Amino acid sequence: MQEGFPNSTGMEQSIRGMRTPEFCLHPAGDTPTSCRLFDAIQSICIPVIVSDNIELPFEVNDALRPNWLVGYLKSFSKEQKNKFRQNMALVQPIFEYDNGHPGGIGPINPDGAVNHIWKKVHQKLPMIKEAIVREKRKPPGVSVPLRCHCT
Repeated sequence: MQEGFPNSTGMEQSIRGMRTPEFCLHPAGDTPTSCRLFDAIQSICIPVIVSDNIELPFEVNDALRPNWLVGYLKSFSKEQKNKFRQNMALVQPIFEYDNGHPGGIGPINPDGAVNHIWKKVHQKLPMIKEAIVREKRKPPGVSVPLRCHCT
């Protein structure tokens, strides 16, 4: 790495570093998540997220006790860690934006991030269309509560 920007050597070192450990620590930064989380998913390194500003599938209250986290992570069996990695491998394509073609020109991965985003937009489209129709139907000056929750 040089001045905060990855060069080819730094990127290779980063990739190798993410693939070596079983767990990758992700402390909170400016935002609840960071590129480190996505790098871990791409590297199949089990992410350990430490943040007060993100809702996780499970929470651990003892994490503030000294040395607790290391002991907790060591308590996972090899089978459990392999299952975590298998599950990460299933969702890994959702985080891939690069199609692997020079300049990004070429077919995109059908299970990749771009198609995943378009599938989600397609699922929300009927609600968006309904909200537009309702808005056009209402008389001028009348407020009608919207039912479209497009977030």
